[in-house]
Amino acid sequence: MRRFPLFAECLTAGVLVVLAALPLVTLLPALAAGCAHVKAHVDGETTALRAFFDRVRDAARGGLGPSTGVVAGFGALAADVAVLRRVPLPGGGVVSAVCAVAAVGLAVVVLRAAADWSPGERWTALLRSAARRSAADPSGSLLLVVALGVLVVVTWQLPPLVVPMLGCVLMAAVAVERRRSRLRDAEHL
Repeated sequence: MRRFPLFAECLTAGVLVVLAALPLVTLLPALAAGCAHVKAHVDGETTALRAFFDRVRDAARGGLGPSTGVVAGFGALAADVAVLRRVPLPGGGVVSAVCAVAAVGLAVVVLRAAADWSPGERWTALLRSAARRSAADPSGSLLLVVALGVLVVVTWQLPPLVVPMLGCVLMAAVAVERRRSRLRDAEHL
């Protein structure tokens, strides 16, 4: 019974992240606030709506430029795949697959950066660090790829479930980052 409140907070975080990310350029701050919302619940801190939007505001400081870059990166990859699907080019299938893998890799890096965010952090440093952690911790990255895969399959089956499933992906990102820090602490003992 103790796990249901966590699931409910994940659902709430999913709804709030979708609302906060509607302008698209606020994608990174919205994801960071969603991960912070899940962490706050797990740590017994406040999960009030005002606290969520305060976190979005804090994460938006210096985050709109990198967020725009991330959205542009996803857009470029999606546009490449769309063009390759319409215009049959030699090797187009391979390029489409590479674009899909790159999009998943970018999503993993973004989720890891959002889960590691705390007030005052610089987004460029967070994204660089998340890219290094994604490569150095392949099992954690694979866990996030599986979470994204579940998000895609569930959303494909029933599109309105994208909102609650996004909250579950945020929970997975927080769990992967906490797992990484616990493993690192265990190695130093």
